[in-house]
Amino acid sequence: MAKQTLSEKILARSSGRSRVSAGEIITAQVDRAMMDDILGPKVVDKPFSELNMPIWNTDRVVIICDHYAPSGTINQADIVAYTRKWAREHGIEHYFEGEGPCHQILAEKGFSLPNTLLLGTDSHTCTAGAFGCFGTGIGSTEMAGVLATGSIWLRVPESIRITWNGTLQKGVMAKDIILKVIGDIGHAGATYMALEFGGGTISGLSMDERMCICNMAIEAGAKAGLIPADEKTVRYLSDHGVAWNGTFLQPDEDAEYVQIKNYTGEDLEPQIALPHNVDNVVGISEAPRRAVQRAYIGSCTGGRLSDLASAANILRGRKVCKDTKLLVSPASQRIWKEAASLGILQDLAEAGATILAPTCGACLGVHSGLVGEGEHCISSTNRNFKGRMGSKNSFVYLASPISVAASALEGRLADPRDYL
Repeated sequence: MAKQTLSEKILARSSGRSRVSAGEIITAQVDRAMMDDILGPKVVDKPFSELNMPIWNTDRVVIICDHYAPSGTINQADIVAYTRKWAREHGIEHYFEGEGPCHQILAEKGFSLPNTLLLGTDSHTCTAGAFGCFGTGIGSTEMAGVLATGSIWLRVPESIRITWNGTLQKGVMAKDIILKVIGDIGHAGATYMALEFGGGTISGLSMDERMCICNMAIEAGAKAGLIPADEKTVRYLSDHGVAWNGTFLQPDEDAEYVQIKNYTGEDLEPQIALPHNVDNVVGISEAPRRAVQRAYIGSCTGGRLSDLASAANILRGRKVCKDTKLLVSPASQRIWKEAASLGILQDLAEAGATILAPTCGACLGVHSGLVGEGEHCISSTNRNFKGRMGSKNSFVYLASPISVAASALEGRLADPRDYL
């Protein structure tokens, strides 16, 4: 009998079966459905209304306004108002507005749980994989069906095994791990597959770092990115008021993978994705020392407490280059408060950073700090295609929060190891 990958085990549970195999079409029961403002109720309402059915379980639905909150235009404000009204009219208790990017809120509120199936109207829903949760993005029409039935058809994905062992050198973060993997696999190299991460390096990472890795699985085309849950997962949930005492699912040793890639932590240097593709990745030692006019630390990829603290360690007692503007957006209201109480935001502000609200705005170039024509921006976010953070004639480089911090100091692409 064939052994199973982690995604196969989770989807077997969701479909009420003892096992499933890659390539099968299954009907899966949804544990949690998330809609954001940009692709949520405003888009879902028409197809959902045409079904003429009630929401299958209002307690299983989460609505989060993050892309357009705080609103930067009248149209954005109208969409947020519509979303708020829709949630109230449909009896959705789990409604959050202005508290931060949806994937961070899902984690903090205990909705990203091990062994469960979480679907969201945002491609980076795969962030939940850091909790051993099969999280994936779906379209708004698909979400209408989920709202009505609580189920969805899914093709069980094939899996790629990514193993990291060894100790990361100082100046290297989780963002560097996932950029290295995407650079090797390519932006479409894992299309409709599950990226399954393991090894001593991965198990040694904090939950903050694991979320960063799984968040960017979609940037290789993956349906999901998964890291098995463990005691660190349970502690994170407990620290956020969620008690969980289930069974830790692990992939079988002889599970079938379409590809297995092995990496050594000690060999990794800080990575950077050059414009305009997320897989255009080089080590920082190979990157041009290009001047940058903008630096950004934040989003559901690089704005967590450990990210802000690491950046502050580099910036403390120093000043951002006068020709570079550094923006910082904590990944949630909770993180904003924690960073403020620890003096981290003070350190960042004194170095010259502008502290923003917890929002998706700058990451996708809709408000809170767009990048202008001809400007170069180094960012801890997840995408760098043309126009992603503002002008179609701007240039975005993706790197870790500490690489962003070091670059903000020098006013050019810089190696964070020079400041450690």
